[in-house]
Amino acid sequence: MKKNLLDRFTKYISYATTSDENSETYPSTEGQLVFGDFLVEELKKLGLQEVEKDQYGYVTATLPANCEDKQPVIGFISHFDTAPDMPGIAAPRIIENYDGGDIMLDAESNTALTLTDFPELSDYKGQTLLTTDGKTLLGADDKAGIAEIVCAMEYLLKHPEIKHGKIRVGFTPDEEIGKGVLFFNVEKFGCDFAYTMDGGAIGELEYENFNAASACINIQGRNIHPGYAKGKMVNSQLIAMEFNALLPEFERPQNTQDYEGFYLLIHMEGTVENSQLRYIIRDHDRQKFEEKKQLIQQIVDFLNIKYPGRVSCEIKDQYYNMREMVEPVFFVVERAEKAMRDAGIEPKVQPIRGGTDGANLSFKGLPCPNIFAGGHNFHGKYEYVPLESMEKAVEVIVNICKER
Repeated sequence: MKKNLLDRFTKYISYATTSDENSETYPSTEGQLVFGDFLVEELKKLGLQEVEKDQYGYVTATLPANCEDKQPVIGFISHFDTAPDMPGIAAPRIIENYDGGDIMLDAESNTALTLTDFPELSDYKGQTLLTTDGKTLLGADDKAGIAEIVCAMEYLLKHPEIKHGKIRVGFTPDEEIGKGVLFFNVEKFGCDFAYTMDGGAIGELEYENFNAASACINIQGRNIHPGYAKGKMVNSQLIAMEFNALLPEFERPQNTQDYEGFYLLIHMEGTVENSQLRYIIRDHDRQKFEEKKQLIQQIVDFLNIKYPGRVSCEIKDQYYNMREMVEPVFFVVERAEKAMRDAGIEPKVQPIRGGTDGANLSFKGLPCPNIFAGGHNFHGKYEYVPLESMEKAVEVIVNICKER
């Protein structure tokens, strides 16, 4: 199983599938369609049925039931795009029998995975770690999830003595830019419930996520030759700095944890004449989420009193906390908990400090908790995944599928 996982994962991350939030196409990049075509052929070769890629790039397939008793139709979903924060990697570094110490990723830039910064590394002593080269991200988010699902389906095909109902798998584009299931046809997917394999460390099980919104702040300045600017110049960059300073410092990601929400400045650009700030807004509590959006608007209104008509904003909701959709069918969480315990894993039920396709799918009528894929430090050059965690994820998938 480990070799199978390693071979698949290494092949998957060799495909460039970075999504692009500035693109006007869907999927946002051509590379995702290319990888989707590869997945279609691979799933057909495995022997799955109803394999297809639709006009939006969604890849779906079916493992037919092999038992007579009526069982629920269960889905497993992962996304194949990687985050636009950094380019992806062509091949991982493979560290076998990890010695438990610091790992130098790139000596030239002195980029290292250190126990000081990442103490959880010590949990994986003796295991096989897949890391970046110190210059790219790895792509375990979420090609580890895809490899796990495909390997689990292959295992079930090779072991018909394991009885199960109908299983559906789905692989989606553009999750990293918040559009992963924008056109996903839940009715055609035809599942009673599903799971995204898109979580972090081994044991993670999540059915709560942030409510999420984006905010774009545009500031119009007035550029005048600095030698003649007295009483005339309005520097949009200084207004932008003032805007950011009015947001609470203790509600930034680096100062929050657990259920605490935040504002994150993700992009800024500007000149004296024009500036733009882009934020993401996050909170698990719907009321606090709404209050955060209101504060953004209140700051805009305040600055427009001070600098009449110079500040505008556009706030867009992205997704909501799936908890309200999952709690009424909580048995889907309990099924995953049992599957983990049967694999010798103690579930770590916790809120997602982020979002997954499962959030929007849950609001589309498909309850969809999130299960660990095994990776750490997503979206950057410190990303890594223990191969043994991926192996356990496969076992959890198989356990979920088993007839009950």
